[in-house]
Amino acid sequence: QVHLVESGGGSVQAGGSLTLSCVRSGNTYINYFMAWFRQAPGKEREGIATISPGDSETYYADSVKDRFTISLDNAENTVYLQMNSLKPEDTAMYYCAAGRYAGTSLARETYNYWGQGTQVTVSS
Repeated sequence: QVHLVESGGGSVQAGGSLTLSCVRSGNTYINYFMAWFRQAPGKEREGIATISPGDSETYYADSVKDRFTISLDNAENTVYLQMNSLKPEDTAMYYCAAGRYAGTSLARETYNYWGQGTQVTVSS
């Protein structure tokens, strides 16, 4: 069983930065593709960034490309999301996800394990 715990959310003004962290425990001997999703009120959960466990290949949704960076610390079983140039439309609950065979997919159904989420609020 895999357990994911996110942290680092908060409130920030537009143009600011935040770094989210997600610590993975359980089955640490298995490599998982990791991803960040977000869900704003009244909207579908959106995949925004993925990273591969071996070569750290990354993939981003157009909405966050060039502003957000996903990274992986295998030794600490932690995945990060560095968010720069934040916009009010980035306001959402951010979730960490793990999938053994997800690849670079941003599709929700390819991920098996989810954290509880951390709230990010960006004010104008």
